[in-house]
Amino acid sequence: MTFDDLRIVLRDLGWLAPVVGIMALVSLPVAIVFGEWYALGPFALTAAVSFGVGLFLYLPFRRAGEARLKHGLLVAAVGWLLVSALGALPFYLVALRLVPGEVYPFADFAAAFFESVSGYTGTGLTMVTRPDLLPRVLQWWRSFTEWVGGMGVIVLMLTLIVGPGTSVVSLYFAEARTERIHPSVVSTVRTMWWIFTLYTLAAMVALWGAGMPPWEALNHAMTGISTGGFALWPESIAHYDSPAIEAVAIVIMLAGAISFAVHYRAMQRGAGIFLLDLQTRWLLLLALLGTVLVAGENLLRGLGPESSLRQGAFQVVSALTCTGFQTAPIREWSDTAKLLLSTAMVIGGAAGSTAGGIKVMRFALLVRGVSWRLKKIVSPGGALVPMRLGRELLPDPEAAKRLEEASVLAFLWLGFLFLGVLVLSHLLPEGFSLADVVFEVASAQGNVGLSVGITQPTMPTGAKLLLCFNMWIGRLEIIPVLMFVRSHAFRR
Repeated sequence: MTFDDLRIVLRDLGWLAPVVGIMALVSLPVAIVFGEWYALGPFALTAAVSFGVGLFLYLPFRRAGEARLKHGLLVAAVGWLLVSALGALPFYLVALRLVPGEVYPFADFAAAFFESVSGYTGTGLTMVTRPDLLPRVLQWWRSFTEWVGGMGVIVLMLTLIVGPGTSVVSLYFAEARTERIHPSVVSTVRTMWWIFTLYTLAAMVALWGAGMPPWEALNHAMTGISTGGFALWPESIAHYDSPAIEAVAIVIMLAGAISFAVHYRAMQRGAGIFLLDLQTRWLLLLALLGTVLVAGENLLRGLGPESSLRQGAFQVVSALTCTGFQTAPIREWSDTAKLLLSTAMVIGGAAGSTAGGIKVMRFALLVRGVSWRLKKIVSPGGALVPMRLGRELLPDPEAAKRLEEASVLAFLWLGFLFLGVLVLSHLLPEGFSLADVVFEVASAQGNVGLSVGITQPTMPTGAKLLLCFNMWIGRLEIIPVLMFVRSHAFRR
């Protein structure tokens, strides 16, 4: 990476840092409303540091050149770490003013950083064992980071502030976004935020109507539609033991895992659009298939038919949509059930949604690619064999190109998953099975948040940082991270 490249990257990072400052200022009224005056200083300091870092990075390099895709990838990779570090400050600074311990584990900055990474990446793994005892402003901050992170910090930056020389298109694609609602990227992200906000309000009203108190409905609506999964109770959604709340939560999680471009078309042309969309159909079919398999496995191990179906459906949807809400003690489940949920977490939701994983579209492409490849093998030499993907008929070269891209990303995804499992298995104390370790790493890298009990404040610092790494690469879909490594390992 040349010095000119570095100038461009630092300048655009200077535009990104103030997003955390804006979020901190927006959070100040929450502390005031609930009388948590001790939190005003930490949040004001977070805002000051964020704006200060932004100015420090931007001003010296404001005349840097035009950004290109390679710069956008580096900004995305470094930017998510920068934002997570700044976002950890409220957790850390507020904890220092309270009594550090099990309720406030954030006096350990590694724990605060973990919570921030988990929030901004929309993962939902948490260091907090009693979120119900946290100050309201920290409950809000956890939900707010997931809400913003679900749509994307860079997407929010492009909505609020776009500086001269910044390539909007490069940054948008660098954050693993490809869908377009309008020809203009800025118009697209603003429409996405409008839909996202509308759905959040609708989710809050629905949860409130199902019996959830207003404050809890607001927080769970934010973390549900963003497929983040932070909850205000140690038992997550199981705390309510309410079929109505669980049913509403399932709808919210599925809505968050469907492409926002599809939501936009459905608003214009009716709900039938959902069934015409390939990704949505596959998402619903996979949720149904997963529910049958997991419910059947639980039935075999002695759980009643109603509980098997209820718990299976909720956990499968939570895993597949990469949300992380939980209504069952998954650690007590069989290894087969855990591996089924791990598979769902690897697949993830639709491209263009707030969900993680390798995405339903890539999974569908890989599945269809197997039959397409077999058809090519038995076809006469030189014959062009198109591949049908839903209603789309892909010519031979285009099919090969898309299949190659999906295969490379899936290989990298599974490779990092394997490395994560290998390392984490050596960092944990005895008592966790291989299926538990696979589950936890898949949950982190898929940005899901379901846990078998591995993630906790007392886990080794190395294990915390490892899962942070998996959350980071999972949110960025690996390629920006590899660009970041390459720019340092092979710089001239």
